[in-house]
Amino acid sequence: MAPTVHLAQQDDADALLGRSPLAALTGMLLDQQVPMEKAFSGPWVIAQRMGADDLDAHAIAAADPEAFAALFAEKPAVHRYPGSMAKRVQQLCAHLVEHYDGDAEAVWRDAPTGKDLLTRLKALPGFGVQKAQIFLALLGKQYGVRPAGWREAAGAYGEEGCHRSVADITGPESLLKVRATKQEAKRAAKAAKS
Repeated sequence: MAPTVHLAQQDDADALLGRSPLAALTGMLLDQQVPMEKAFSGPWVIAQRMGADDLDAHAIAAADPEAFAALFAEKPAVHRYPGSMAKRVQQLCAHLVEHYDGDAEAVWRDAPTGKDLLTRLKALPGFGVQKAQIFLALLGKQYGVRPAGWREAAGAYGEEGCHRSVADITGPESLLKVRATKQEAKRAAKAAKS
């Protein structure tokens, strides 16, 4: 049964994120230098522009790079940096095709521990430690993917009751709390530099 998520804050996009592991991974990949809702609505926009109701790793990996970048750049653009992010999405899909036969859920389906899952996520193109930990927390908190030690592997993002990341967004109110936490962290970092 697909989880109900509210990451894009848009019904069609959130429904896709709930039922499509590749859409969830792609949304996480796109979650940088744009508002979270824009990043997580990106997979739905991509699917619509490809004339499909879901993303297909094989089709995306095999797409002509220029045509795929043009799809990203079409107004309104999927991302603030359509060219580079289109390339990253294709790299992610190519990795999934090569290592998981295009099945995004296989990244976490049989991971025995949180540590193993974190290692798999960090191996994905475009996923550094922080992005991998946030996605691991998202999987555990909202998708029911909870291998042994998942909270510890997700670091601070795995803590219960925190509002640190997209993993903690369950609706408009929690989105505001996450934004407030991020603003406070930026202020604290700025103050520490001065």
